[in-house]
Amino acid sequence: MIESLLIANRGEIARRVIRTARRLGVRTIAVHSELDADLPFVAEADEAVDIGAPQAYRNADAILSAARKTNAVAIHPGYGFLSENADFARAVADAGLVWVGPPADAIQQMGDKINARNLMAAAGVPVSPGTTTPLAGVDAAVEAARAIDYPVMVKAAAGGGGMGMAAAADEAELRAQYEKVTAFAERMFGDGSVLIERYFPRVRHIEVQILGLADGRVVALGERECSVQRRNQKVAEEAPSPAVTPELRARLLGAAQLAGETVDYRNAGTVECLLDPDSGDFFFLEMNTRLQVEHPITEATLGIDLVEAQLRIASGEDPGFDPAALSITGHALELRVNAEDPKRFLPGPGPVRTWVEPTGDGVRVDAGYAAGTTVTPAYDSLLAKLIVSGPDRDTVLARARRAVAEFRIEGPKNNLPFFAELLDNAEFVAGAYDTGIIGRMRAPSTKEGQR
Repeated sequence: MIESLLIANRGEIARRVIRTARRLGVRTIAVHSELDADLPFVAEADEAVDIGAPQAYRNADAILSAARKTNAVAIHPGYGFLSENADFARAVADAGLVWVGPPADAIQQMGDKINARNLMAAAGVPVSPGTTTPLAGVDAAVEAARAIDYPVMVKAAAGGGGMGMAAAADEAELRAQYEKVTAFAERMFGDGSVLIERYFPRVRHIEVQILGLADGRVVALGERECSVQRRNQKVAEEAPSPAVTPELRARLLGAAQLAGETVDYRNAGTVECLLDPDSGDFFFLEMNTRLQVEHPITEATLGIDLVEAQLRIASGEDPGFDPAALSITGHALELRVNAEDPKRFLPGPGPVRTWVEPTGDGVRVDAGYAAGTTVTPAYDSLLAKLIVSGPDRDTVLARARRAVAEFRIEGPKNNLPFFAELLDNAEFVAGAYDTGIIGRMRAPSTKEGQR
């Protein structure tokens, strides 16, 4: 087992990794910006290194310097920041450190959405109609859209996390969105390449957790429903998906395993798909070459620790369980508690005056903040993840309603009132929702879907 681990991240995911590492007897090293010095993850690590400016979590040199200074053996990147940066993964390996993640080549192959689509299509993984090469300009985009048929989605080839995407219903809208997406992609990712895909107005977002084992096998562990989204970004997830039958699950897991095998995947990753709820057809969307924010609901329904599995695989060991013996038990729901207003979902940072977490059967909170800390506008708005599990979906919904009511946060704005609405929404309660559910909930002229 790895002896010491530097966590190249912050907030709740840093605390999450520290918790498992400590249980395994692994010495932990936190790196933190000057803004994060008072956050819980810094105090909970065995050692902490100040790496300076707010954006230092993207500074590979600063992180590697901290690793050398503290004699770290391995680096866990968490999610976001440098977690899907192939150059950083290579730099970690070149420095003689253990990278707790997939090979750099797999990260690079899946990081380009066009290349990823082409690889998956060639391997036999279903992909939606779309372009196979970077578009030469807006006229090429218009021509491609005519062949694919409207509506279409304009996507940044180097994008991720729901960023760099826009739907277009006709040519005029496509021309406008193309310019916006290319400019955004160039600014955010340093690559203005875009692709065009068929856009499905009514669709569910389903993802499959995969693990590439140290012995070379790739296993698919189960699916998660991720259709509750605002601005193409997830805010609530559940496992298993209410939309997935045993037959569909077998097809999804088989495709995800094939996707991982195609790029010789190792460690934890996720294959994301779009599901047409009417036909039962699904299409490859992207592969996230890291641990997902929503991994706890897979842990809850399978009785495993995915961070432990990551550390064991990176150490050349088995994952700590027999994948063939796993079976889904019960249900789990994750609610992303964000520092944002519950109506328009705009950021609302500020000092945390009160922080009281809910407790009870099946309730877990992975938090990045506590009373006396401050949420700054420099980072993602995630405050905590409220994870609720139980023997069945109805029990989980009831427990989640109680937990949301008991969770008290005063100071920064937060979206707990939105979750109270969601948990009483007729579509959500029935499990018959899609990625448009928040839009319908927030539509000014209708109360459809509410009870």
